[in-house]
Amino acid sequence: MMLDETVVVVTGGAGLLGRVFVRDIVQNGGIAIVADIDIDAARQSVSELPAKCMNRAHAMKLDITDTASVTGLISSVHERFGRIDSVVNNAYPRNSNYGRKLEDVSYEDFCQNLSLHLGGYFLVAQQFGLFFRSQQKGNIINMASIYGVMAPRFDIYSETSMTSPVEYAAVKSAVIHLTRYFAQYFKNDHIRVNSLSPGGVLDQQPESFLRNYNAFSGSKGMLDGTDISSVLLFLLSDASKYITGQNLVVDDGFSI
Repeated sequence: MMLDETVVVVTGGAGLLGRVFVRDIVQNGGIAIVADIDIDAARQSVSELPAKCMNRAHAMKLDITDTASVTGLISSVHERFGRIDSVVNNAYPRNSNYGRKLEDVSYEDFCQNLSLHLGGYFLVAQQFGLFFRSQQKGNIINMASIYGVMAPRFDIYSETSMTSPVEYAAVKSAVIHLTRYFAQYFKNDHIRVNSLSPGGVLDQQPESFLRNYNAFSGSKGMLDGTDISSVLLFLLSDASKYITGQNLVVDDGFSI
């Protein structure tokens, strides 16, 4: 079992990717904290796990933009299990206007979405990093994106109402460098910090978009959660214990 009794907090644990991450963590021997702002969704995701794994997942409410919520969760998990081994910074907070085309994005919405998403990632990494320093061990994994390392291919959205939000590019590129900053800052505290940059994930996108996207990819194109989770398990395990400050791209060749 890759994650024998490893205690892992997954922020946004009830989301599209979070549910897959939680499932694979518990199926590989870990203990998953399903940390989500929607506690009902977190409990539902736990209830959907295979019966033999349910007692290895625990739903907890978390708002990654609230300091008291983050520190409270850290205290609760530590009190219950005696330690925390890893945190996966995976939540995806955004306001109701998120996803507009560049010319329609207001200054206020741009700043608010950066504050929610990037600010939340900073807060989680900061508070868990300080806790990990106190226990002299820890592992932080930040979810970034290929659109943090390359410019968007706007032409693949041409036949749809979709776009690649400017806030997303700003956030995810910053997350990658924030990862390096934290890795350097905590390098001598037995704390690893890495980021994972997936390509597109299947989520009922229009056929025209899938066709355009897949034309830039290798054998698969758009990914499913398991394609990403397998790399996450590697970063959570001792197989990667000497890897820190790195950004792992998983995109079936889309970004090259």
